[in-house]
Amino acid sequence: MPALIFDCDGVLADTERDGHLPAFNETFEEFGLPVRWSDAEYAEKVKVGGGKERMRTLLTPDFVAAAGLPSDPAALDERLAGWHRRKTEIYTGIIRGGSIPPRPGVRRVAAAAHQAGWTLAVASTSAEASVRSVLELAMGPELAARFSVFAGDVVQRKKPAPDIYAFAVRGLGLDPVDVVAIEDSRNGMLSALGAGLACAVTTSAYTGEEDFSGASLVVTSLGDPPPEETVTRVLSDPLGVRPGRYVVLADLAVLLSAGDGDSDPTTSDPLGDGPARPRPRPH
Repeated sequence: MPALIFDCDGVLADTERDGHLPAFNETFEEFGLPVRWSDAEYAEKVKVGGGKERMRTLLTPDFVAAAGLPSDPAALDERLAGWHRRKTEIYTGIIRGGSIPPRPGVRRVAAAAHQAGWTLAVASTSAEASVRSVLELAMGPELAARFSVFAGDVVQRKKPAPDIYAFAVRGLGLDPVDVVAIEDSRNGMLSALGAGLACAVTTSAYTGEEDFSGASLVVTSLGDPPPEETVTRVLSDPLGVRPGRYVVLADLAVLLSAGDGDSDPTTSDPLGDGPARPRPRPH
């Protein structure tokens, strides 16, 4: 049975600019740390996988001295863990406040996948509490309950290492060739590809200019039909999926069938959420 594994931040909701960044800065203020990240600075920080890891980039000898922090590594790690716990509390409060909407199409596509019997999961290196808050926001409580969540420090190496996706695939008892990952960043894409998964990319606030060579499909969003229409713009389509005005589950199924040399290139849509479309042979 096929599976759909979503990244969280930037995929389920565009949370980095209006969620994580203000949560980091409020945390820094509460703890009296002499730093506030600008939007431009944070655009670089998002390339570092994991919130604690982003905070750790601050800990140069000069910063430690200026902030009056302990030089002992164990004591410094304890401080960092405390900052991150508080940052997660602030962030989940922002998410529960409802000011950040889900990204177009994520609930629609996930609901279609669930109805078609696909396995659903989230794989993220963000803290599990943060991931679950965004998942429930994006999917609603009933659909969110159908997801397996693999998040936080369940693996030592964060994206772009393949560990989180490999861990998720093993935990779900799946074969990587049966899994499509949906990512928004180059690091996430590299993680999914490294674990042997097909990857579709939906670019987000900080990732539109990144290099997505290797992705099976790159779009501006999954899109949604009327009445609140958001039209998908295709940025890269190496398999010739040719989505319509919005991406449907059949489009994502093509990413799996492209690796199946026995598939009929004109199969009808068995998924019920879009018209039949040609399915490409592998090259």
